[in-house]
This record gives sequence, C-alpha cells and structure tokens, in this order.
Amino acid sequence: MTMMIRTLLSVSATAVALVGASPLLAQEDVPVSPTVTAEIAAPPADLAGLEPGPEIEGTITARRGERVQITSPGDVRTLILVGEGTVVRARGGFLGLDRRSFDADSLVNGLPVMVETVRWGDALVARRVNVRNTDLRTATMIRDGTAQGFAEQTAATEALRSRVANIDQYNIRGTTNVYFDTGRYQLTPQAQAELCNAAVQAQGIDNALLLVVGYTDEVGSEDFNQELSEKRAGRVVNHLQQRCRWAPYRMLTPTGMSESDPAADNSTPEGRAQNRRVSVSILVSKAVDGM
Repeated sequence: MTMMIRTLLSVSATAVALVGASPLLAQEDVPVSPTVTAEIAAPPADLAGLEPGPEIEGTITARRGERVQITSPGDVRTLILVGEGTVVRARGGFLGLDRRSFDADSLVNGLPVMVETVRWGDALVARRVNVRNTDLRTATMIRDGTAQGFAEQTAATEALRSRVANIDQYNIRGTTNVYFDTGRYQLTPQAQAELCNAAVQAQGIDNALLLVVGYTDEVGSEDFNQELSEKRAGRVVNHLQQRCRWAPYRMLTPTGMSESDPAADNSTPEGRAQNRRVSVSILVSKAVDGM
C-alpha cells in the first residue's frame, strides 16, 4: 500500500519537463507533484480586460503555491493559477444569507469549488472561486487535523472527492438513518446513540469511510429545504466527530440533497417522517476492500 501511494505521488521526468516548459497547461492530465520545482510567473493582480475562460467545477486535489489542480467528474484535471486578483467567496448560513470573502489561502485540498477563470497567455487564472462554508470548514478541518502537507494529503483528498456522483466506486457495508422533526435539525437522544453505534461498527471495518447525506420532505421552499438538508448533515457530522470520536479524515464531504431521493411517499405524514432523515453509509473503496 505504501509503495502504491509513493508511485501515485511520483512524476516522470517527461512530465517535469512539460511543466517547466510552459507557465501552465490547462486540462493537464499529469498530477501536480511536490517534485516539480520549475518557477512560474505570478498571475497579474488586475484581471480586468483578460479574455474569459471556462467555468470549472470540481474538487481541489493538489495545491502548490499559486498552482491549483481541480479534478472534475470523469477524472478531468485542470491546472489553474490563483493570485492577488483571485476572489474566494463562501456562501452559507441557514437561508444562504451569510456570505463571506476569503483569500486564496483558503483553497485547501479536498475543497469542492466552482471557478470562474480568465485566460492569461496559455494559462487559466481563477478570477472568482465559489465555495460553501460547510465544505470549507470540513476540508480545513481535515487538513489541520491530520497535519498533512501538499504531497501527503492523497488519502483525505480522494475521500473528499468521492461524493454521491461516484458512489459506485465503493462497496456499501451498512447504512444508518436518523430522523428529524419538521423544519428541525436537532438530534434526538435516540439518534445520537444510533450514530455512535454506526461509528463503532465502522471502526471495526478496515479502510472504512463514512458518507453523510441529508434529506428533507417536500414541506417548505426548495431553497429552505436545501439549507435544512445541509444543516442536518452538518449536525450529524459534528456529532460523529465530537461525540463518537470518528476521525475527520475518514469522512466524505457531507452532502445536502434536499427533497431528492425520497425514501417514502411525501403525500402522507408517515412518508414525510421517513424522508426527514440523514443517511450515514459505511463505505469501503473497491480498490482496497478486503486488503
């Protein structure tokens, strides 16, 4: 396993030469490596007037100085530059009313982002980076809690990259559902106990990760329910980590799915009660399951 990780972190001499020959290669399929030492010019502080580039949505999977690698669905990797002209905006709060500005240092491994870019020669420069407060807190906690550097975050990064979209890469070894009152995100004593039981079960499984997904019923507006589902997922994550002692780096990015994927019919009180839930699934990557 150690040899595999070292292999993934290495880069061929050809790849190093390519990075050194150009300021940046968009859609580069070679991972950013800590062994790359070629210097690149810092992007300009004033991005006004530069040609707009593509919008890139994905997860930060590598960072070295002003170079950031973003991996999108389908394992498409794009290298961008961040600098003084890059604005990082986070959106959160119960009704999306709390908006904050951050600097480029907030762009840590494992953070899901939506990036607006501009073209600077052959390079793409991030003009604006949009993130969610909940994602930023989780990614920062994983980085700080595991004291991992740029080249050592592979395990945590891969965990955070793996959300509902690529759940088929994992074997599900168990699922626990906890339920909530209408419009609420507080955990009942029963739910707290069930979550810790799930954590104990997962602790006994090698290479296990926890995926936390929040849901609502159809009562309320779409925006309200999206925020509510995220708050429910966040409350479960906090309890698992703080009370059940589940390690942050073994947690996939929590996700709020609002009214989607109902477990029961929303037309009845009983069905709506089943839909007001957070699902905690124990996952093991198929690549390491059984090792």
